Amino acid sequence: MTRIAILDPFSGIAGDMTLGALLGVGLDPEWLRGLPARLGLDGIRVDIREVLRGELVCWKVEFDIPPQPHGRHIGEIREMVARTDAPAAVKAKADAAFLAIATAEGEIHGMAPEEVHLHEVGAVDAILDVVGSMWGLALLGVEEVRCGPLRTGDGTVRAAHGLLPVPAPATLKLLEGHVIRPGPDGAGELVTPTGAALVRILSAGPPPDEYVPLASGYGAGTKDFPGRANALRIILADAATDGGDTGREQLVMLATDIDDMAPEYVAAFAEQARADGALDVVLLPTTMKKGRAGTRVELLCRPVDVTQFETALLMQTSAIGVRRSEVSRRALPRREVSATVLGEVVRLKEVTLPDGTTRVKPEFDDVQRVALATGRRPLDIYQLALAAERR
Repeated sequence: MTRIAILDPFSGIAGDMTLGALLGVGLDPEWLRGLPARLGLDGIRVDIREVLRGELVCWKVEFDIPPQPHGRHIGEIREMVARTDAPAAVKAKADAAFLAIATAEGEIHGMAPEEVHLHEVGAVDAILDVVGSMWGLALLGVEEVRCGPLRTGDGTVRAAHGLLPVPAPATLKLLEGHVIRPGPDGAGELVTPTGAALVRILSAGPPPDEYVPLASGYGAGTKDFPGRANALRIILADAATDGGDTGREQLVMLATDIDDMAPEYVAAFAEQARADGALDVVLLPTTMKKGRAGTRVELLCRPVDVTQFETALLMQTSAIGVRRSEVSRRALPRREVSATVLGEVVRLKEVTLPDGTTRVKPEFDDVQRVALATGRRPLDIYQLALAAERR
């Protein structure tokens, strides 16, 4: 069984709504109150209380923030995330969320992501919302997030760039590939850019056909509509992953053949694509027309990310065409664990095999780092990490 979190955005989604719903399914309020200090943000008070939305009791989260810069550039935010003591996987997802926002804003306004000055989403509360949501899910043992159809609201919203239609252009771009539904009438904006970024980075697809609910919680939105609940519901559940096609996901394979680009630059593209969220990038030697040696780039990604990576292949390599095919993948459940070796922390990837047994492999980057720091052979560190993890 896999522990999943199901987002039920029947009245949209925002970062504060996500944090509230996580409190409703068991996230420790005291941990959330201590989050600003762990991000190096001083003087911030976290207000947590129960409120009614419609007839539902919901958790409301608000940050009392002293005067701050109105916005921040993506580089500054990524540095702030990198400095936290969050698990590596949490930092990677938070970083990807802010990069996704900057990329969407950049495409809308014709700018490179690193040039984008994030306005509302660059505010301190959004940084707390994104990191808190990613970290909170990890603390609750969630291995996978699923998301149902999103209600986006209606009308217009006033932002830093003026009056915009709902959903705002960057929000709509972040939601590409997800099922959305306009309305209800008179709702205004129900999905914020922060909420859309969380869905984009976290969601592995729609809720499964069958699951065992374990807990549910509601996070309150700021607006309080008469006669209906403005809230986000999160359901913690166990879903079967063994047997048949259960646990199989539909992905997209992008492929292109290149024979006029230096190999080191092709490799650099592959590394960047992995950092940007590609599930896998493989470089294969191939023979092209007139016997020229070439490289086939095969990039695996989720359907929602196809446009991003297809554009990247055409813009950042010398490719003049990209092939697209749908593939089905069954991936083993996995989690990150850690062991202490010679006073240094080494991360290990643990996967669960179909028969329920597990297999563990130390991360090479950590093995190499500890080997260089201690003067021991990498193989020694590898074996010590395995031994420490088994204890």
